Amino acid sequence: MNPASDSAPAVSTPQVSAQSSQPAKNGLSGDPDAGANLGHPAAQPAKGITRATLFKDLRLEWRSKDAINSMLFFSLLVVVVFSFSFDPSAEESRQIAGGLVWVAFLFASVVALNQTWAREMRNQVLDAYRVSPAPPNSLFLAKALGNFVFVAVLEALMTPLFIAFYRLRALGPAWQLLIVAALGTWALVVNGTFFAAMSLRTRSREIMLPLLLFPISIPAILAMVQATTAILTGESSARFWIVLLVSYDLVFTTSCLLLFETVLNAE
Repeated sequence: MNPASDSAPAVSTPQVSAQSSQPAKNGLSGDPDAGANLGHPAAQPAKGITRATLFKDLRLEWRSKDAINSMLFFSLLVVVVFSFSFDPSAEESRQIAGGLVWVAFLFASVVALNQTWAREMRNQVLDAYRVSPAPPNSLFLAKALGNFVFVAVLEALMTPLFIAFYRLRALGPAWQLLIVAALGTWALVVNGTFFAAMSLRTRSREIMLPLLLFPISIPAILAMVQATTAILTGESSARFWIVLLVSYDLVFTTSCLLLFETVLNAE
């Protein structure tokens, strides 16, 4: 017999390249960007959660129109009642219009703010948010932006009525009214959204929200009224009041974002 035929054929073992073992270490010591992505899994879907929640609220309001109809009815009632109560001249209208406009918008916005979290209580939707890995600030920003859109729509619809009933004409730079309206509206809705969440589990949340919101909003309301009056009359500059509104918005937006997670998880 041939001894060569009895020998087993040589088996060639595949060589594992060192490169194939590297991806397993990328998350630890390889690519620093990959490690950063693994360490922050909630960074990517934060904007998506905010966008999805905002669009959901807008669709629900478009179908039901509960908040818009209530706010429009209240604001229209204020305009009609005050217009029949006194008949001011054009100069007097410029002096009092700032207070009337913002008081009407303040009380009307409470109607929408009270409904901000009421929808999330149905079917334990808010509890699902609490146990989900979604960042709480995304939920808060979506709610605040939704309320901003609702109040902005109200202001856009009611401003022509205020102009017609009170014969308003700005003697100062009228474009500054847009800045005051945006800053003032955000000041109302960011605090209103936060305090609405805080008073959500109380028995009388419809009463608790104004009690919490109105005192904390006094600096913003004062700035909004004074800035609007200064622009309508043209007697003084509204720059100081606009800077005050910007500072107010920055301080309270930051505070609400920092404290909202505690409020959301509170029993």
